[in-house]
Amino acid sequence: MRVLGIDPGSGILGWGVVEGDTSSYSLVDYGIIKSNRREKFSKRLLKIFDEVADLIWKFNPEVLSVEECFYATNVQVALKLGQVRGVVMIAAEKAGLEIAEYQPRFIKQTIVGYGNAEKHQVQEMVRILLGLNEKPQPYDAADALALAICYFHDARIHSIRPKS
Repeated sequence: MRVLGIDPGSGILGWGVVEGDTSSYSLVDYGIIKSNRREKFSKRLLKIFDEVADLIWKFNPEVLSVEECFYATNVQVALKLGQVRGVVMIAAEKAGLEIAEYQPRFIKQTIVGYGNAEKHQVQEMVRILLGLNEKPQPYDAADALALAICYFHDARIHSIRPKS
């Protein structure tokens, strides 16, 4: 199974592709999508949609793993992030992907073992879990890889639970 993790951002959106199953997974690729903050926000959303659609076409994942909205002190930031998540999810739905959404705290708990982990801790654990020589850069890409890994760990937990 191939999973595309997306860490939504209106300036920098991180993405990472991981493939495997619930017992083993490996890195396919990762990177970022940068938006020009000087462009109209609607044009930035279109660029994000187009580039995520291109990633889906290029890597052919079965699943999109995306961060759920979090509570931001700045309402404008929260609204923009929600819109970015929306265009990412539309691209995934259009391609017929399964969509898994995770709270930031759950991702950190799953990857690091501590829900209040710092970005550099997540980055280091992603490096270890994927057997990389160096930490994935920037943080946005490492967070996207953490989202993809989180899907595999969550799927493993749900696959061994007795059915009720």
